[in-house]
Amino acid sequence: MSCTLVGPSGIRVPLEDGRAVILGRGLDTGVADKKCSRHQVKAVACYAEQDVVVTQLGPNPSFLNGEKLGRGQSGKLTHGGTLYLVNQSHPFTLDVSLSSNGTACNMPQRNLKASDKTKGGRSRKEAESSPTPKRSIKDFFSVSPSKASKRQLNTERDQSEVKRQKLDEQDEEERLAEEKLKQLQEFAEKKMTEENKDTHSSPSSSPAKACMKSSWQQTGNLLFYIAAGVKASDKIAGFDIDGCIITTKSGKVFPTAPDDWKILYPEIQPRLASLLKKGYKVVFFTNQLGIARGKLIPEVFKSKVEDILTTLQLPVQVFVASGPGVYRKPVMGMWNHLCEKANDGLAVDKTQSFYVGDAAGRPENWAPGKKKKDFSCSDRLFALNIGLKFYTPEEYFLGWKSAPYSLPDFDPRKLDSSCRLFDPPSASLTCTNTEVIVAVGYPAAGKSTFFHTHVVPKGYVYVNRDTLGSWQNCVSACERALKEGRSVAVDNTNPDPESRKRYLDVAKAAGVSCRCFLFTATLEQAKHNNRFREMAPSNSKHAKVNDMVFHSYKKNFVAPNVSEGFSEILQIHFVPHFKDSQSETLFRQFSEG
Repeated sequence: MSCTLVGPSGIRVPLEDGRAVILGRGLDTGVADKKCSRHQVKAVACYAEQDVVVTQLGPNPSFLNGEKLGRGQSGKLTHGGTLYLVNQSHPFTLDVSLSSNGTACNMPQRNLKASDKTKGGRSRKEAESSPTPKRSIKDFFSVSPSKASKRQLNTERDQSEVKRQKLDEQDEEERLAEEKLKQLQEFAEKKMTEENKDTHSSPSSSPAKACMKSSWQQTGNLLFYIAAGVKASDKIAGFDIDGCIITTKSGKVFPTAPDDWKILYPEIQPRLASLLKKGYKVVFFTNQLGIARGKLIPEVFKSKVEDILTTLQLPVQVFVASGPGVYRKPVMGMWNHLCEKANDGLAVDKTQSFYVGDAAGRPENWAPGKKKKDFSCSDRLFALNIGLKFYTPEEYFLGWKSAPYSLPDFDPRKLDSSCRLFDPPSASLTCTNTEVIVAVGYPAAGKSTFFHTHVVPKGYVYVNRDTLGSWQNCVSACERALKEGRSVAVDNTNPDPESRKRYLDVAKAAGVSCRCFLFTATLEQAKHNNRFREMAPSNSKHAKVNDMVFHSYKKNFVAPNVSEGFSEILQIHFVPHFKDSQSETLFRQFSEG
């Protein structure tokens, strides 16, 4: 049986049994309509049912025989039915062709002769039952002898006959490849059955039931997939996906289309199969921020994941961090969800588990040749946060020696909660006389927490641009407070003399002193604090700060000096304090690679 979508211009889009195909604007459909997304629909053929399930992905509707599909909705298409790709335009008609005996089969049968024979003279049934398919002659010769002999044939031989033979050869290669995949799948299923019967094959693992049906689930920014055949285990073999399990077929850094991928190394599939045999649970962990940013459609990425696992022919659990927050590597939210809610209650032994990823903090030319600098260190830090042994793909799959790497300069594990809060230690944080305190420091440097803990309770009026909206409003609030005889704490970044002079002038006009509190948190520390706020919003009322704001402060920063008119300058150090142990655990993790 075969399923094909046929366009009005004769373009044919073949649909293999059970394999998702993404259709939309592009060369494969001949559609140039801008209203049609490049990822307009997903089509999955079911040969047993002789139909195709179509799922709407693009923002504009598609139609099945006049029935409108909304985004995320699905419908079935049968033989002769028409899919209108977008807005009842660009029709594609489904052509379902049955096998010669009128029954559906699991594989397309193309150009088979009536006797249904293979080229080796065996029947198709005999070929499928053979434990090891015979190799193609191409495995032993760089040029097929049959092709070489054709060159000596009469040059006037009918060209259509030559083309037909070439097609037969291509079909034979496809058939052998399909048979090989089928044998791999049967082998894996056989091994899984043997392992279920022999509970002593992995002494460290408790018997666990295999998942019977593949499914996707979602919680917040976390998507996770459990494939049929996945079993809980106390040993986890974790892997990143991009750059570790797959790479692009195009050779570009980022995929150009949903199907622009291939398995990175031929060693990957047998190595993963070996892990499963040893009682490991194989789990993929991947960051896909493009989903939250609207650049990647969730359904498209889900189909890609399913296609990867179909190619590997292995039961794998997959976790996808679709946005920022606690699930995004290197923060260990995905790992925690696995251990707490997605391993059938079986405790994980970290000493027997490990993680493999390509974002390892390696410098440029970490290996001879064209090796580029790693784009980040997030995979290595993910393993470090969890406490797992870490490998790069080259180390784990190819046996390469460990490459040099570097960790971030800022290490949240080393922050001391008992260090001195300010310098000089002889200074006083507040004053009995009316005064103005002007803060200087990065966003998320701890200014607000400090003021509300140590200064505002002493009767100081708190002035902040985030709440008042502009520096002009802050200056006016400062003037009003001083007229009432109250001291003021100005909680703004104030990176340069110009921004600080506004409050120095107000203080001078009121005849009071003005001190500067310089918050010493570094850029890396402030960014980490900002990410912690994002991960634990209940611990902070602050909105996320854009990276551009941090770098703008750094660019404009001029260290304050008493010559500007300050009576005193105190250095305020970031000293972390936590509401509970969970908050501290989260804060102590590397949050960016």
